[in-house]
Amino acid sequence: MIELTINLDTKSETPLYEQIYSHIKTEIKEGRLCRNIKLPSSRGLSNSLSVSRSTVDNAYLQLVSEGYVNAVPCKGYFVADIDLLVDTSNTKDEHRTDKKTEEFKKNIIDFNIRGIDLSSFPFGAWRRITKNVLSADNSELFKLGNPKGDIAFRKSIKNYLYESRGVETTVDQIIVGAGNDYLLMLLGNILGKVTVAMENPTYSQAYKILTSLGNKVLPINVDNSGISVEELYNSQVDVAYVTPSHQFPTGIVMPIKRRLELLKWAALENKYIIEDDYDSEFRYVGKPIPSLHSIDIEEKIIYIGTLSRSIAPAIRMSYMVLPKKLMEIYDKSYSHFSSTVSRIDQTIVKEFMDQGYFERHLNKMRSVYKNKHDLLINKIKEMETRVEISGENSGVHIVIKVDNNMTEMELVESAKKEHVNVYRLSKYMLGEMPNKRFENAVLLGFAGLSDKEIISGIRNLDMAWKGR
Repeated sequence: MIELTINLDTKSETPLYEQIYSHIKTEIKEGRLCRNIKLPSSRGLSNSLSVSRSTVDNAYLQLVSEGYVNAVPCKGYFVADIDLLVDTSNTKDEHRTDKKTEEFKKNIIDFNIRGIDLSSFPFGAWRRITKNVLSADNSELFKLGNPKGDIAFRKSIKNYLYESRGVETTVDQIIVGAGNDYLLMLLGNILGKVTVAMENPTYSQAYKILTSLGNKVLPINVDNSGISVEELYNSQVDVAYVTPSHQFPTGIVMPIKRRLELLKWAALENKYIIEDDYDSEFRYVGKPIPSLHSIDIEEKIIYIGTLSRSIAPAIRMSYMVLPKKLMEIYDKSYSHFSSTVSRIDQTIVKEFMDQGYFERHLNKMRSVYKNKHDLLINKIKEMETRVEISGENSGVHIVIKVDNNMTEMELVESAKKEHVNVYRLSKYMLGEMPNKRFENAVLLGFAGLSDKEIISGIRNLDMAWKGR
């Protein structure tokens, strides 16, 4: 573990947690903090900087959410492997950094689609629950536990899913895992070698996992209502992977007609749908859209959700609801896999949910993100540059198609020159662009930005893009 020397400006308008986050991020990107180096504990760093522990927690969680730092349960925070971000150019003194370049990096406004707002997280309640869980004389928490996850925790998840997403299931059909990646790998074993249809564009991490398991993956184009069911019928696939509540990355919300068409396809023999309920918690207009699982009467939906997005990325906690037929396969052949989530962490999150903090936190974050969303949309509409917005009113990112004859890469590069990071939609394509609506479009995440940054960022984008 290393010691960090950070000069904080208490008179600056930039929050202290953001100054800590920016300093560590810069040290990592410029290679002074190498991969796998252990960072100081949040308690240790807060003491050395004379700031509250929640301030350091905010900084660390933001670094985790953007992938610069890995949180290892019971061990601490470690610098992630991001060699591609490190400047490896040859200089006379490898420790010298051009002042203009360093200043440029510090002033970047990053519309990162993985960002979250941690300023409203109830750290006090979280620490109190953690202290109570660890101080309780409960030796059971240090034993291996149920491979599906603790029954009490799965019951809390069951209640939450029924109340918020209309998912009716039993505790025995729920499996808890350390993130969606683990659950997809487990599901791949349960399903065996199958042909999987994935939305195009899609969540690329899921695509990599499914193909790495030896499955044939076919891209199915997304139209204005979501995945094309007509193409599904023509493709002879066994499983369809969809994100109906907020399609990633286009932001399309699948209408009921398309959902019913999709379920009709799944009713065929040996067909299943993997419903990744991505960003379903954050909807800003009207009532939340019911899950696909809630209208499934044939038990053809494999439902996957995560607590990492709604609580904090470092939680690394997801859940999967299996149809009874697939759960029988799991119980027979795969129940020997130990749970990948610590029982202590499960108990902490269970108490967080049962005591009402989770629901209150979600309600607060919906309000926080709605305000940022509305501000972003309003500022975009004030731009001189002609843009078309899509994917709005839900989730924590939007898509904008820019009408100025620039290519997608030119949009990204010209934005960088004005100190703004935006992200290519084509990065998530599995083939050719299926819909002209998404040509020359970029993604803008807003959750991790302040109001001031959103306003400045859109003003800078207008400067970068107008007049072309």
